Amino acid sequence: MVKGISRQVIVVQNPDPKLFEQAIFILKDEVVAQGVTDEMLLKEAQMAVRGVGQKKRPLYAFGPAWAAGGMAVTALVWALTGLL
Repeated sequence: MVKGISRQVIVVQNPDPKLFEQAIFILKDEVVAQGVTDEMLLKEAQMAVRGVGQKKRPLYAFGPAWAAGGMAVTALVWALTGLL
């Protein structure tokens, strides 16, 4: 147990009902001293929770498209050099 440390937190209830009950964000001391409003902190926390659940398309998913494009350009160059 740590004594003498006081931290401020934001708790977002039910960020993803399938997996989590709540998300806890620990605030930096500088943020509290800068006078950021509670509404701004809550909005930022909710945006962070929503952003975590979104899946990004992996870069390797575009590999077949780039390979097909490269094959098309190569075939075009071969065809043009064969005609000249």
